[in-house]
Amino acid sequence: MTSSDIGIRVDPGSFRDPANRVFHVGDQVLRGLDPQAARDWAALAGSGFFTRLVAEGKVCGTEQVDPAVLPGWAAVLRHERIPFVSHPYEWSFGMLRDAALLHLEILRRALPAGFTTKDGSAYNLQWRGVTPVFIDVGSFTPLADGEPWAGYRQFCQTLLYPLLLQAHLGLDFQPWLRSRVDGIEPDQMRRLFRGARRLLPGVPTHVHLHGAMQQRNAGASSADVRAQLRAAGYSRQLALATVRGIEKLVRRLDRREEPSHWVDYQRTCGYTAQDRAEKERFVEAAVRAAGAPRLVLDLGANDGRYARIAARHAAAVVAVEQDPAVADTLYRALRAEGDQRILPLVMDLADPSPGGGWGGVERAGFSTRARAEVALALAVVHHLAIGRNVPLGQVVDQFLGCLRPGGRLVVEFVHPEDPMARRLLANKPDGLFPEYRRDVFERLLAARCRVERQRELPSGTRTLYQVVVGD
Repeated sequence: MTSSDIGIRVDPGSFRDPANRVFHVGDQVLRGLDPQAARDWAALAGSGFFTRLVAEGKVCGTEQVDPAVLPGWAAVLRHERIPFVSHPYEWSFGMLRDAALLHLEILRRALPAGFTTKDGSAYNLQWRGVTPVFIDVGSFTPLADGEPWAGYRQFCQTLLYPLLLQAHLGLDFQPWLRSRVDGIEPDQMRRLFRGARRLLPGVPTHVHLHGAMQQRNAGASSADVRAQLRAAGYSRQLALATVRGIEKLVRRLDRREEPSHWVDYQRTCGYTAQDRAEKERFVEAAVRAAGAPRLVLDLGANDGRYARIAARHAAAVVAVEQDPAVADTLYRALRAEGDQRILPLVMDLADPSPGGGWGGVERAGFSTRARAEVALALAVVHHLAIGRNVPLGQVVDQFLGCLRPGGRLVVEFVHPEDPMARRLLANKPDGLFPEYRRDVFERLLAARCRVERQRELPSGTRTLYQVVVGD
């Protein structure tokens, strides 16, 4: 009998550490451990620092279960299920910084207890709302004196370097991380930080010195490097001092304030108070009608007004916003509010996150992960259909493709005569969008799903639709 016969799915992103692998059985997230990893787990589970981190919600909930559920493994763990899996190139600056700080805090608390982490990857963290959580329990391993932090290079490439790019140079880090699953190489960073930039905080040590040490030790084995460090007196105390120094650096980094039209969109978009109130009522009724949905997607969330409404009735809301500055402002606001249900993500709906890494599936694309009971697509159809020249039928298909069978879509059609649509059309050749009409949009909806209700907003140039996809 094969694993597929008993409903076991291997997580396609879990293969780099053969000592432990992640599997899915129904809604359960399981981790198989080999004999050495099982012994490391037994020591970790009995340590006070680890149980405190789990109790504080900083490490995902984990318990040992009967190994018979995963034949062939010495021990099996069951982890809590994260509401929505996201990737670091979908996070805002504040999110990446907070994820880095949690990673460092966990390492700082592990070292005095005699443990370290084998990895330093940003992919080892996920989110409960706006609260980061460390998920790679298999990364913990007993610490030997004189051992350097094995995850330092990964930490630099997937967390520290992206933060330095944005804080020092004002470059959005998301495209850099999206293009390479292993992050930004030191050689790339060294080319960007020349001249006076060499002296910016964090650059001399973690970019230039790090890069030079890598080149110097390129031909040495890991055992040779460890022996050199032990001979030089590298100790647990020095490792702790290094972690504290990186923490101090990361706390000082912040995103440059860059002008963005979308930051002030709610004030400048032209909605009347009556339009906004009617739209809020329509959205709330649609989410309530879905009966406590597990997941709601807000596609084009801006300041999160409608994501917050959805969160009153849903277990989790993913608020997708194209502008990194707007998404970061939303993240910081939600964090200040203590929200635990809304996850803001940075993503262009006309260029959604594809599958990436090994085989193109190590990091699942957004279309694979996005299976919601409700999706909100408010004031985005015209931006995709006119602003990005996406055929109207394909816009509808993309929204409906985010839903589970029986799911509901709340979509807003901005009529061609609306001021925002006219502004977009003014920048296009005359007659380029003859199909961008309300009657065409309604025919497309009717051909693909069932329209439950619709409401024209008081201004008369926008219509809301609530539709349900087939079971």
